[in-house]
Amino acid sequence: QVQLVESGGGLVQAGGSLRLSCAASRSTRRINFIGWYRQAPGKQRELVAAISSGGTTNYGDSVKGRFTISRDNAENTIYLQMNSLKPEDTAVYYCNARYGVGINTWGQGTQVTVSS
Repeated sequence: QVQLVESGGGLVQAGGSLRLSCAASRSTRRINFIGWYRQAPGKQRELVAAISSGGTTNYGDSVKGRFTISRDNAENTIYLQMNSLKPEDTAVYYCNARYGVGINTWGQGTQVTVSS
């Protein structure tokens, strides 16, 4: 089973940028779906952005135009570029991969805190 490790979180002021990375333990070429989710305290986990093996992307309404997901299959890494950050973007961000028959894998998460 593929292992996912997120990094790049931290504390940033509103309007700033961060780039999150999700490193996979093996090739990402055949992973059908890779997504970034986030969960703020007291709230449900929500989809932030996703990318298919073919490169099709999908974004949550609250981040459209500000966040960009990309994948580097040569490096087995998925990125989330976050620009124009807002305090409401504060959450733990998780990487998720779905592949094979019903395999669903999560990373441990990385904290993003946006100060006003």
